[in-house]
Amino acid sequence: MDWLKGMKNNFTLSISPAYDPGFLPLGLFFRWYEQQAASSQEEIRLALERENGLISTWKTRILPLNEKNLPLTRYFVARLVKFLLWQKGGFKIYLYGPEIIYQQIKKDYSPEGERAFDDDFMSTVYEQPFSVVKVRKEDLPEERQSAISLGGHFDGCRLGFDLGASDLKVAALQDGQVVFSEEIPWQPQPEADPAYHYHHLQAGLKKAAASLPKVEAIGGSTAGIYINNQVRIASLFRSVPREIFDQKVKTFFIDLQREWGVPLEVINDGEVTALAGYLSLNQPAILGVSMGSSQAGGYLDPTGRLPGWLDELAFAPVDLNPGAAIDDWSGDRGVGAMYFSQQAVNKLARQAGFKFPDEMKLPDRLKEIQALAEKNDQAAIRIFQDIGVYLGYTTQLYSLFYDYRHLMILGRVTSGVGGELIKHQAEFILKTDFPELAERIVIYLSDEKSRRVGQAVAAATLPEIKR
Repeated sequence: MDWLKGMKNNFTLSISPAYDPGFLPLGLFFRWYEQQAASSQEEIRLALERENGLISTWKTRILPLNEKNLPLTRYFVARLVKFLLWQKGGFKIYLYGPEIIYQQIKKDYSPEGERAFDDDFMSTVYEQPFSVVKVRKEDLPEERQSAISLGGHFDGCRLGFDLGASDLKVAALQDGQVVFSEEIPWQPQPEADPAYHYHHLQAGLKKAAASLPKVEAIGGSTAGIYINNQVRIASLFRSVPREIFDQKVKTFFIDLQREWGVPLEVINDGEVTALAGYLSLNQPAILGVSMGSSQAGGYLDPTGRLPGWLDELAFAPVDLNPGAAIDDWSGDRGVGAMYFSQQAVNKLARQAGFKFPDEMKLPDRLKEIQALAEKNDQAAIRIFQDIGVYLGYTTQLYSLFYDYRHLMILGRVTSGVGGELIKHQAEFILKTDFPELAERIVIYLSDEKSRRVGQAVAAATLPEIKR
């Protein structure tokens, strides 16, 4: 890894994070590597298979695999595969390329490998054993996508909810007008009994329903992965034992729909973030980034549809710094959850010298730093500016994988003055380091109320009421 320690010498950052000076943007590395390999005849091609035979493909040139280039190329391919897997999703990777690269990826993505978490996660999500297979170029599966349209339905009486790690947000809409919205504190992650989650959500929905003459549809937003309203993976249920998860959590929202007897749709909160942006801007090609207890991502393509990708950007890498913070769930370094979330604020605050009682939870630590920023505390202000630096450089990284024109940011971390600081610093990075992107991508910060409960309102528009 000695080559990686000196990699920053190849890049020029207009600003480094004050409390994370070792930050090494992955997007700059990808761009630099591809420039170095532009004239090479070596290449790799990838195809990632997910549900219903859907396929995402990627190809790129790699440097000739001599002794000098091999460690560099190993790392490039490893981070590329990791990003693609968490962006697109999949239970099988088809790889065309050199044998030594194939063997590395196959070893990494195995129950005993470096990416054992990813292997297990994807197997659980898609209910298929995860595998990496080598194929000839002519045998690579072809791209096969299936975009869907969801949301934007304002007719009738609707309930919406957004399940965060510290707040449960509910909203009631009647013919497009918000007649009720509220944030309800809760602590779902340490709860091993899903009855806790069900009781709190039902209580919130019933409170919102009291503002409507009837309920005709319910839409939901929460972190995790949902296929046909089935819960496959969800951080809110991390403490639930696997056997209870399979018995009670998997059909959590199906049971909820059965009890209410109305159309119900639940999707990832990142996708709802993108939908909220679309409803606000009336423009497609939106990448939504929600900064809450973790990071959520969602994407509406240039046609205004959801491609059906995983978009679990919390686990997608953004930083090459070999000393980057480790995500306690996935065990990987430099992934999005540690840069765009309450965890990021906590990490930077501790680097800035702030001390918190061990029993103080992350939401309360965030509130403390936000309150200090409102009082113009310079150390607190720099924490949000550092997140803005992260966001500016990561906007460039995301542009390599997403065709987007609008970046919508929201979530608890963006509340108050912190959101403005993040936005302004990211815009400065774009204008200074990536002027071509600054002309193409606009960063949006929704109004204060929408930042906090906007996902619940957008989620309410998900189901179609069939009359």
